[in-house]
Amino acid sequence: MIRISDKTLKDLEFDIILSQITELCTTDYGKQKVAQITPLPDKESLHISLQQVAEYKSSSLQDARIPNHGFDAINKEIQLLKIENTFLEASNLKKIVSISITANELLYFFRKYKELYPILHQTSSALPFTKEIIVLIEAIIDKFGEIKDNASATLQGLRREINSVQGKLNGSFGKDLARYNSFGYLDDIKESVVDNRRVLAVKAMHRRKVKGAIMGNSKTGSIVYIEPEATLQYSRELANLKYEEREEVVKILKELTNKLRPFTDLLQEYQEYLSNVDLIAAKTKYAYLINGVLPKITEAKEVTLKDAYHPLLYLTNKEKGEKTYPQSISLDPTNRIIVISGPNAGGKSITLKTVGLLQLMLQSGILIPVHEYSRMCIFDRILTDIGDNQSIENHLSTYSYRLKNMNYFLRKCNDSTLFLIDEFGTGSDPELGGALAEAFLEYFYDKESYGIITTHYANLKMLANELPHMTNANMLFNAKTLEPLFKLHLGEAGSSFTFEVAQKNGIPYNLINKAKKKVQRGKIRFDKSIADLQKERSKLQKTTDNLKKKELEAITEKEQLEKTNQRIQEKLESYQELYDSNQRMIYLGQKINDLGETYFNNKKKKELFAEFFKIIQVENSKRKKQHPKQKKAEKVKKEKIVKEVEKKVAVIREKKKEEKKKEEKIAEQKPKVVLKIGDRVRMIDGKSVGTIDSIEKEKAVVNYGIFTTNVSLEQLEFVQRKK
Repeated sequence: MIRISDKTLKDLEFDIILSQITELCTTDYGKQKVAQITPLPDKESLHISLQQVAEYKSSSLQDARIPNHGFDAINKEIQLLKIENTFLEASNLKKIVSISITANELLYFFRKYKELYPILHQTSSALPFTKEIIVLIEAIIDKFGEIKDNASATLQGLRREINSVQGKLNGSFGKDLARYNSFGYLDDIKESVVDNRRVLAVKAMHRRKVKGAIMGNSKTGSIVYIEPEATLQYSRELANLKYEEREEVVKILKELTNKLRPFTDLLQEYQEYLSNVDLIAAKTKYAYLINGVLPKITEAKEVTLKDAYHPLLYLTNKEKGEKTYPQSISLDPTNRIIVISGPNAGGKSITLKTVGLLQLMLQSGILIPVHEYSRMCIFDRILTDIGDNQSIENHLSTYSYRLKNMNYFLRKCNDSTLFLIDEFGTGSDPELGGALAEAFLEYFYDKESYGIITTHYANLKMLANELPHMTNANMLFNAKTLEPLFKLHLGEAGSSFTFEVAQKNGIPYNLINKAKKKVQRGKIRFDKSIADLQKERSKLQKTTDNLKKKELEAITEKEQLEKTNQRIQEKLESYQELYDSNQRMIYLGQKINDLGETYFNNKKKKELFAEFFKIIQVENSKRKKQHPKQKKAEKVKKEKIVKEVEKKVAVIREKKKEEKKKEEKIAEQKPKVVLKIGDRVRMIDGKSVGTIDSIEKEKAVVNYGIFTTNVSLEQLEFVQRKK
């Protein structure tokens, strides 16, 4: 049975995670469910919860997207259905039909795509798929939420009569309006409405001339509102009909409500189901925000987090546009406890809280921001002691409170416990408090508990170095600038850099030296050794990085050389083939030339043809017979090569055209210089520079020293102004 205390939830700020998920819910019921999220009590329900969110998240990659799940709460309607002789109004029925349609759509969807969403289908399969509620309501209520005319024969007849009387009333009122207006008895507004009845706006001086019932008057008393006598009878008749209509509507609604009463429990289940879907959808939206994934859940006790982010820090930095540094950390049977040391403000507490919060989120069915290859197990208990827990109301000091907390740890910890302690052992005398902290840590170790602690105590660092299943770790710092690198390094303890930090912050060196003398020499030497080790590791890391960089450069150069060598080899082979082909052609040409010379001398045709035929036979014997398919394939290959060459040529031409256009554009953008006599110029695209002797009618005489020439000004390019 998994039990995690409220204190742990508070220490790890789990409530803030829930408040962020709440904002992503679309229904009030869903928001209530988010507020109730706690770590799930058993592994089976946890597995289902995580798989539901993972499947919902996967729907964004599927063609079959999960339908809408929004709904209006029907608590009031369910309460009314439970009370005999009550009835639901049309607006209430509209909400019930809406929630039924939404639930049925989801049930049908998950049954249709159960291969894609097996867990979501499994958790919805218990609910019955029925359209009976929808059919019953839609037979009475239209899409606008009004009672249909044909809901009953009586209602249909009543509404027909109401329409008829309403028409007569309007016609009668229209006649009186026109008649009294023509007499000049009416005010400019002519008519108004009082108590849902149309009335004439009669000037007060003419009120006795208009027959009818006075319904009221204006604030100034200048207008009297009168319902004409002719329409009074129709109004009374209309009121009676509307009363009868309401009586019939209530009768219909009561009958319908009674038919729906057997479905009360089902409607409650629909509401519960849809609120669960809203909760899953909100968790999915949150997973998108923090890049949450489902890591591998293992039966063995193991926590291997790769590129893990603290979700609250990640979202805060995302809003600010700042970088968040991920951490990688591992706990397993061979390395159960990690002791993180090093200076403050390096990220020790954030690393500890990251592990705790991600474990809490996972055990509450929430996807977490880690690499997908991360592996995690389930802990029965997560115990935390984080921050300054001074208890004012209980009159306890920080150390007393922490001792009380440690007592609780000692009673509860076992091999299925994850404990997280920040600044372990602080709050008391360093030596005595450190000794007690060491005893606590040994107890946790003997109980085979898993945990992470942060500390400055040297004895705890030494203990972690001595015990086989406990490991030191430190947050990396730049040894020169003492700036944090926000990266966890396992295997070595971290120096607190106490004196180095003091020196960096301007504390006089003589005071630092005096302080060093007051501390045991062995402790300073131990801390100095750790600091030196960290500096050496920092140097080694830089050297390693440089070597890796050079190795990558060497690999890249090697690949480039291999490609160049291959291209040269291919060219050499093609040149060799070309050379051999040319040599053969020269040899054949020489042979034919010798035959021609022999024939020229002896004029023997037979001998010429015989020798020529021999040459042909010899050449043909060297040729290989090719199958038509091989010839075709070779032809296709040659054509392909030609096309590729043509494409490359086309690309080169296009590039040259673009370059030329750019050059022309640049030339156009340059301010045009007005040429004057004496300016040194040259022809566009020319190299020789000459001097303008004279300008006449957009033409200039340019003197090149040896000769002069008459050139259009547009063809000249300015070089230098006359001095």
